[in-house]
Formats: sequence, C-alpha cells, structure tokens
Amino acid sequence: MKKTISINISGILFHIEEDGYDTLRKYLDAINKHFSSYPDNQEIISDIENRIAEIFLSNLKNNKQVITAENVDNLIKKMGTIADFVSVEDTETEKDQDQETNSSDDFYKYVTPPNADKKGYKKLMRSEPKKILGGVCAGIANYFRIDPLWVRLIALLLLFSGNINGSWSGPGFFMFDDFRLKLSFGLFAVVAYIVMWIILPVSYDYEEDKNIKKLYRNPDDKALGGVASGLAAYFGIEVLWIRLAFVFLTIAGGSGVLIYLILWIITPVAMSITERIKMKGGEITLDNIDSTLKENMNPIPPQPESTLKKIVMTPFRVLGQVIEAIGKALGPLGTFILAIFRIVFGIIVLFIGLTLTVTPIISLAFFFEYLNPNDYLFETNGVPIQLFTGIVPDWLAISSSFLLIIPGIIFMLLGFSVLIKKNLLGNRFGLVAFVIWLLFLGITLFQIPRIASQFKEENWHRISETIPVSEGTMLLTLDTQAEDPDFNEVSLKIEGAADSLVTLEKEFFSRGKTKAESLENAKVLGYQVSV
Repeated sequence: MKKTISINISGILFHIEEDGYDTLRKYLDAINKHFSSYPDNQEIISDIENRIAEIFLSNLKNNKQVITAENVDNLIKKMGTIADFVSVEDTETEKDQDQETNSSDDFYKYVTPPNADKKGYKKLMRSEPKKILGGVCAGIANYFRIDPLWVRLIALLLLFSGNINGSWSGPGFFMFDDFRLKLSFGLFAVVAYIVMWIILPVSYDYEEDKNIKKLYRNPDDKALGGVASGLAAYFGIEVLWIRLAFVFLTIAGGSGVLIYLILWIITPVAMSITERIKMKGGEITLDNIDSTLKENMNPIPPQPESTLKKIVMTPFRVLGQVIEAIGKALGPLGTFILAIFRIVFGIIVLFIGLTLTVTPIISLAFFFEYLNPNDYLFETNGVPIQLFTGIVPDWLAISSSFLLIIPGIIFMLLGFSVLIKKNLLGNRFGLVAFVIWLLFLGITLFQIPRIASQFKEENWHRISETIPVSEGTMLLTLDTQAEDPDFNEVSLKIEGAADSLVTLEKEFFSRGKTKAESLENAKVLGYQVSV
C-alpha cells in the first residue's frame, strides 16, 4: 500500500504516488528555474504543464485512477530533461517507448470480441471535444488519422463546387427513353453531413494523436494571414513557392483568393510555443521548446545592403514611407485601404514582370522554330517571320530577349516583395543580374548596327498590266488574311482613265543593303489578281 498525493496540473486534479510526486516536483522545479529568465515564462510553463496533463490523462485508462512513479519516469523520458539541452539523445528509442506505453489507448473505440485480448476494429464516431458544428469532420479525421482541417477543407470545397450533368438518350434505360441526371456536390455534402450527424454515435473522449501533423497559420512570418508560411512549415518547403502558387492561381482564374480565404478561416493560428513546434512537425519536448524560444529571441540579423541595391530600392522605400504616413493619418480605415492598395500594386508590378519575362521567351520559341508561326495569330507588321529569322543572328535574338527577361525577373521579385512585405532581392543576386544585363546589352549594341545596315536603302518595283473585262458592272473583292487590318499591307486606289481599258498598276516596296539589292527584294514580292 502506497501513500498518494493530490496535485493540480493545468486545472486537472491528479492522484500521484508519493515517490512519483517527489520526482515530478523536482522535475517541475528544474523547469521553472530554467525558463524563469525567458519573456512570457508563465505562458511557457503553462504550455509544458498542459502537455504533462495530456500524458498523465493517457495513463488513466481502464479504471486506473493513480499516477505511478513509473508513469512519471516515462513522462520525463518522453519530455526530456534540462540536461538534454547540451546533448543529443537517440529519439528513436523514445518513440518506441512512447508506442509501447500508449499502444492500446487511442481516441478510437474498439469493439472487441470475447477472448480477443483487446484487439478489434475502429469505430467511426462524432468527436464532441473537437467539434465546430456537429463533430462529423473531426470524427472522420480521427478515424483516418489525419488533421481535421483537411476534412473540413474538403467539405467546404464540395459545398462550393458545381454540378455534374448526365443524360441518356435511347430506349432501354429503365422505363425512360430520355434520362437526365443532375448531381450537386454542395447539396450532396450538406445531406451527407446531416445524415452522418444523425446516425453516428458521439464520443466525449479525445486524446490527440501525436503522430498527426498539424497545420497552423504562422504569425511570425505572415504577409496577410500567415497561411502560406504555415503551409510551407507543414510541407517542409520554402514559403516562396507556396506564395508563388497562390499568386499564379489568382492570376489564372481567381481560385487562389478563394482557397486562401477558406484556409484563413478554418486554420488556427499558432499562438503558443507548443503550437509553433507542432506547426514545424516537432515533438513537444523541453529541448524543442528551449530551441524555439532561442530562435525567437535571437533572429538572424539582416545582411548589409550594397550601394546598387540601395539605389534601386530607394524610390520604392520613399513611396512606402509616404503611403504609410498617409495610412497612419487616416486611422484604421486608411490602414485597410493602404493594405488593399499594396496588394493591387504588388499584383500590377508582378504582372508587368511576368509580361516582360514571358513575351521574350515566346518570341525565342518562334525564332528557333519550337513553335510554328502559321499556327498562331500575331502581328509582324508585314515582315514574314521566316525572313526575320534568316537575317537576325542567334546571339542578337538571345541577347535582346534577355534585356527584357532580366528586368522582368526583377519586377516579379519586387512584386512579390510588396505582396509579402519581405525583401527578396539579395545583394549578390542584384549585382550578378546587373552584370549579366550589361553583358547582353553590349552584345545587342554590337549586333544592331550590322543588322540595320542591311536595310538602309529602299526601292520600288512597278508592273503594269491590262485586265480583260466583260460588259456590265465590275465587282471588286479584296481577299484579306484576317479581320485585323494590320495583316493587310495592300492598299487599292481607283482612278478614272481616258480610254475604255482597265489597267492594273502594281507597286512593290522593299529595303536592302544597296539600291540593287532592295530592287531585287521588291521583285520577289507578288500579289495575285484573278478575274
């Protein structure tokens, strides 16, 4: 028979064996002493106590009411000690011990046949502690061992989805010759949720599965709501790619805005230290808590800016300071308006950069015949694209294209910087981009005079022919290539004549390196007339 002591941890009363209580008291004293020098130490200690209470509650199963010394030892092994901060221990052993300790006491309800030694199958139930509406999504998530947020997101997407229309024409489909089917995803989601709300039993017990990764909004690295940085932490990738995906989805059709708003609404924000650790997929140990606190207290200092970067960024920073001052003068409404203005301005700059980047790339694809110009409708101002590709050297085409591509990339990064309120232009990147741009500028300036000299002279080639016509009214029809007049460099002028003959005079204009060459180029041109 052992003496027990009652202790309140995170608002929950636990009965602990005396020897286990002494160990736990020393453990908590060491934690309080270590974290007492940190800002918001009470919040940190409260998070740790919440985690301790969760672990103790998982041990109180099958009518067990007392926390033993062995339970306290397992807690310390799982959470770690202050001494662990200076040495890295083997975490795989701790995971194995964690699985052995909690192998049979999950949220899931097991229906166990007689003499089956606690083995059975999972039962789908509504989760009352984690519910937002009826606990259906939380119950499904626990059944499939995933984050409830993803189930709720799928439910919302189904709610706002469109319809599926199907039809059958012809005899033999039941008793109908013509059969039409219209299925609404939104109506299906609502009906399915209500049915499951009615038929599923409710569970009032809940133990969080520590193997399920949680999605949170990141308040420490946010441009709007911290959704993108939270997704980046969840998937373990650079936040820039997530933000790029949202921007491209927004430009492509506007779905990026809807997805972002939905995630903003249903995703919780990582407020506490433990939630920040969960957001990054870490275990709630004292070592991880201490490391997270030190990262927040000692952020990486920004690198000094180069002179070139200061020159480029000065107009944007002055404009930003002026706009910020106006926003402060106008109050909360002004702050909101300026936030909208910042987003619109960032999207405009991003679109300009995207245009400057994509247009030369498409032009190069036509130039090197990766794309067939006959399959696309675009203006060439009367110059055949084949003639253009035959005259312009490859280096000139590449260099002139990169004169636009490099500024386009700079504009895209500036647009992203405005949207996420974070500078993406590094000193080394700006310097390297400027040097490469100067190199292509030199190549272009060297090649352009050589190309221009081939078109410095012009000449005309004239042909006169008589057209036989019959009596009656003459009808003239112009066969155009397209409705756009820019595709027609042919003009028709009708004048009276002294005799009764119809004379057609053709005039062809061309350029060349010399007068003789320009005349030969004009003779190559032709225009067919049929009667």
